[in-house]
Amino acid sequence: MRTKRDPTGPAPLRAKETLAAIGTGLYRWDCRSGTVWLDSQAARLIELPPRPLVTQASTVRARLHPEDFIEMNAVVTLALAEGTVAESILRVVSEVGVVIRQVRARLRPIGESWPDQLIGTLHEEHGKGALAPLHAAADDAVTSRPEAEWRHSREAFLLDAGRALAEARSTSEVLRVAASLSMPGFSPDGLVVYEVIGDRLTVLGHHGQADADVQPFFEMPLETDYPAALVVRTGHPVYLASAESYQTRFPAAWPLVRGFGRSSWAFLPLVAAGRAIGAWLAAFTEPVEFTPDQRSVLATIARMLAQALERARVHDSERALSDRMQRSMLLENPPEIPGMTLATRYVPTGGGLQVGGDWYDVIALPNGHTALVIGDVQGHDVPAAGIMGQLRIAMRAYATEGHRPDAVLVRASRYLAGLAAERFATCLYLEVDHTDGTLQIARAGHLNPGVRLGDGTYVVRHVEGGLPLGIMPDDGYPVEQLSLAPGETLLLCTDGLIEAGGRDITNGREQVNRVLATHPADDLEALADAVLDSAHSPGPLADRRQDDIALMLLRREATGVPAAVPARRIVLRVAQAEPNRVSAARANVRATLRGWATTELIDVAELLVSELLTNVLLHTDHDALLTAELAGPLRQRRLRVEVCDQGDLLPRLRHPGPLASAGRGLLLLDKLSDAWGVEPLGEGKRTWFELTELP
Repeated sequence: MRTKRDPTGPAPLRAKETLAAIGTGLYRWDCRSGTVWLDSQAARLIELPPRPLVTQASTVRARLHPEDFIEMNAVVTLALAEGTVAESILRVVSEVGVVIRQVRARLRPIGESWPDQLIGTLHEEHGKGALAPLHAAADDAVTSRPEAEWRHSREAFLLDAGRALAEARSTSEVLRVAASLSMPGFSPDGLVVYEVIGDRLTVLGHHGQADADVQPFFEMPLETDYPAALVVRTGHPVYLASAESYQTRFPAAWPLVRGFGRSSWAFLPLVAAGRAIGAWLAAFTEPVEFTPDQRSVLATIARMLAQALERARVHDSERALSDRMQRSMLLENPPEIPGMTLATRYVPTGGGLQVGGDWYDVIALPNGHTALVIGDVQGHDVPAAGIMGQLRIAMRAYATEGHRPDAVLVRASRYLAGLAAERFATCLYLEVDHTDGTLQIARAGHLNPGVRLGDGTYVVRHVEGGLPLGIMPDDGYPVEQLSLAPGETLLLCTDGLIEAGGRDITNGREQVNRVLATHPADDLEALADAVLDSAHSPGPLADRRQDDIALMLLRREATGVPAAVPARRIVLRVAQAEPNRVSAARANVRATLRGWATTELIDVAELLVSELLTNVLLHTDHDALLTAELAGPLRQRRLRVEVCDQGDLLPRLRHPGPLASAGRGLLLLDKLSDAWGVEPLGEGKRTWFELTELP
């Protein structure tokens, strides 16, 4: 039944007129543009001209006490997270810093992860607006001194909690930090972290209760009438300040919760990247009112916890991928090499995804020999790891087809260039003949191999090489021949080992040399572990390993009765096109004479080696093959150096005049060596000299 409105009665008031009548103003704060619209009442309350206006946000902020404005930001953030209306008391100040009045602001933030607009009302708080200068406002503050102290401790707690959660790298570490949180004034004694998996909610971790007690909540559908499931579905927290409120709102779950003896519960969603990834339960034995300040602390912790869990989830996935990659690098059943022992290691990089382009391989060849391969694809990321896997498979295929080392590298270089990946790779390929220890080596821009001699001396074997794979696919790779004597150990590695800890290549080699000199090679696995440990020893950047490491150790077992002092032997070819390798030959001879008692003869040996090699390069069209062997009892050892070439013309001793520019090589050999000679061979000749160690 309808009644006709009495035309003589009062006209109905509009909402704006009603609010103005009771001294309440309206405002809209646009956070994106930085402008604020105020009606006349709102403008009057904050000491602006009493008329509707649009002004800058900075103008409004200048009229509000800075402490209150900061507090209002926290309240707004909490209201946005909970989907509720925010309320805060603000002190309005004059241009000279005098508190004029206090107003109560009620507002609703509009936005998703951050407020876009604030729409609300302002109303004067009577009885609390005594005039006071700004510096004395603390005496008239809305909050008491104990509340201010609590807020200070709250800020310190949040700072420490944020730092601890930010440093947690794995899910278990995040849960451990969450279990140790001690909130100021209302620490929970029961914590549960739930994770969303598909359409179910499961317990990721808990603290303060036994596993058996949590079992009923371990896994439940998201549609369950349980607070944690509700906050995941809605994205809004649930605060239950008493047992009565829990029982009233969630009667089905209450019988399972009653036995814990708790008085208050807070369930908060864990939101990351705009989606709920789980829920967090904080349960309290002592009653908690869940004031705005307390809810603000809980909401802040929930946000930090969600972000930490998401980071940890990514890290755990990356670690799992790294572990799978590392396991793929490990040879389950490497082929045995008769008379030799092999030890291999692969360690991923210390940062990022922990995968990279380093690899190694051991391949049984059709001719009965064994190939050792070690390499490094440019980069320390997933693409580098992918290219490494493809290149490794390709090289294994080329090797098992029976190609020589140089042919394997040429084909691998063409294959890598054909991938159009704009990456290169360094590689070292060795064909091992276990019958006599001969090594056929082809090198593509990789580190030179090293040899631990029988007496523990570590020597870098400089071998001729070509460009890294994939740069010039049509270039060839020379093959060098070395010999591994009984009791000697070959070391192959990537630059991650040598340059670990920020060392340069010289210091890194010295570090490896110290390890090899102080650890016996009888237990090759222990030696490999010791070499890897050297990568973690003090260095400029010892805490950050920026590159992965691949390592191979091959030991030729000694046969018969070992000599009192094992012999040292090197074989090195110097090509006509590479005269700069004469310096590498000198370095090899110097390394062979490490520990030589007659130190002044080391320079003599280097000089004579230079003379012999230079004579071949200048007076023939052939390459020079250098063989140097140090043998004999300690302090009576004899160094014998031989240089062979295919030239038929035998050199002869001459006595050049003071102005002659050549002809002194054999003269120096005659004056400085203990013995020397020139011997014709079936094809070519051999020039040699000997030096004896003096006690």
